[in-house]
Parts: sequence; C-alpha cells; structure tokens
Amino acid sequence: MKSSLRKIVLATAALVAPFVATPVMAEKYILVSHAPDSDTWWNTIKNGIALAGEQVGVDVEYRNPPTGDIADMARIIDQAAASNPDGIITTLADFDVLKGSITAAVDQGIDVIIMNTGTPEQAREVGALMYVGQPEYDAGLAAGQRAKGEGVTKFLCVNHAIQQPTVGERCRGYADGLGIDLGDAMMDSGTDPSEIKNKVLAYLSANPDVDGILTLGPVSADPTIAALEENGMAGDIHFGTFDLGEEIVKAIKGGVINWGIDQQPFLQAYMPVVILANWDRYGVLPGNNINSGPGFVTKDGLTKVEEFAGEYR
Repeated sequence: MKSSLRKIVLATAALVAPFVATPVMAEKYILVSHAPDSDTWWNTIKNGIALAGEQVGVDVEYRNPPTGDIADMARIIDQAAASNPDGIITTLADFDVLKGSITAAVDQGIDVIIMNTGTPEQAREVGALMYVGQPEYDAGLAAGQRAKGEGVTKFLCVNHAIQQPTVGERCRGYADGLGIDLGDAMMDSGTDPSEIKNKVLAYLSANPDVDGILTLGPVSADPTIAALEENGMAGDIHFGTFDLGEEIVKAIKGGVINWGIDQQPFLQAYMPVVILANWDRYGVLPGNNINSGPGFVTKDGLTKVEEFAGEYR
C-alpha cells in the first residue's frame, strides 16, 4: 500500500514539476563613484541605491576608489563589467580617463547610466542610456548670478577636487555669473581639513577685498567654516556652497552660509536604479536626461533638509 502511494506521489510530482515557476534571479546593478572613502557626502548616494534596490527588488552594490584616484576608478569599472551585471551606474569625473572603460562595458552589452558628474553629451558619446545629475556649469552660473545680486564683486572658489575637470565647471560658471574673470580665484585646496582651513585663511589675508566665497561641497565647506570662525569673518562675508551636509546645514541656520546648492544626490542614485529595472523588465525609458539640480536651500527652507541632512538630503 505504501509502495503504491509512493508511486502515485512521485508520478504526480513529475507531472507538476514542469509547471512550477523557477525563482527569477533579481537584476544586479553596480554603482561606481569617484569619491574617496573620506567623503561622507556620498552616504546619501549609498542610501539612495539601497532604498531603490529594496523597493524595486534588485541587488545593488556600491564601489569606489578608496583614495579617489580616477585611474583606479577605471579599473573598478572594468572589474564591475567583468562580473557581468545587468547594469552599471557610474560617474564620469574625467572623460578622457574613464571613457574607454565605460565604452567597453557598453560594447559588452551592459546598460550604463551616467550620474552626478559628466554631461548629457558625454553620456551619449560613451553609449550610456542617459544622464542623471546637475549641469555643473549651469549650476555655477546660477550661483554667480545670485551672488552678484547679493553684492559679491570679488571671490574665492575653494576647489577640493581639482583633479576632476567637471567640478571646476562650478567655479567657472560662478565667475561668469558674476561677470568677472576666474583668474586665480579658484584654489586647489586639496582634501585635508587642516590644509584647507590654512589655505583659506592665507588667501583671505592676502586678498582683503574678497567679499564672497564659494565652496564645492562639505569637504571644502566645513574647513572654510572653521577658517571664518577663526578669523572673525563668519557671518560677515558672503558664503555660498554646493551640496549639503550636517555642518553646512548648521552654518546656513546660523547665518554663516547664505545658501547651499542642492543637487539632490539621493535622486542621482535612486532614479538610475528604478530606470534600469523598468528598462530591463518592460523596455521603457525616459525620453530625456534628468536634471536633479540645482536648487537653492536657504534658512527659510531648512525643515525637511535639516531632518534628513546626510541621509537623504
């Protein structure tokens, strides 16, 4: 009896097996950034891909060169492509150095979205699906025009990422917005906080007619805040910055920084994951690139920003 029952069960299982759905493996997307490990601003990027991955049911991974070396980043893109993911999301911090690795990934059949740095034109040239980010020159131009209306006539632009040409576009746009030559107003500050603070102090001491400062993110903004507090200029000199962070938000609230330019890094990471998932599953793709910024954040608009600074803002 038991033997007959066992035969029936096995026969039934054999008939049903072909119609049982095999679990579908989730898509895998890898985000490669140019950011060094020390740059905490990118925590928002990590949160963005993690949340998107959870919501749309895909595997996501974040990779970066520990020191921010762009040649190392190119190797990381090559390694990512070798693992044959469904998609790669990457910054294009230096077109000449990275274009070969990105183009090779595209030629391999991997869908690529450029985010954060680079331009829509460069994204198209390397064969990427689209670009999600802030047009850096345009953002700098808007910042310069606003600063001009607020009385700035001579400025210092503190550039902590001089090796990334696209970031310098912020300084160039700012100068053009003010209607003055960039000249030597763009400082190669490096990334060491003590060095940045000392360089800013020295520059302001040697150029007492400077009435405006632009920093390009928390790496340069935080030490600049410290410099102005040390020399007594905090709140007396016009101070604009790109990006947001805990210290930047405090400085905006305290009147030390006039405004922060929010490029919404959360969206820069979140949107590419969602877009790639929908492209893989349904073949749908936005018809245009996505501008995630610029948006000016002042003291009046800090409620949500302060709540989520460093996490989603």
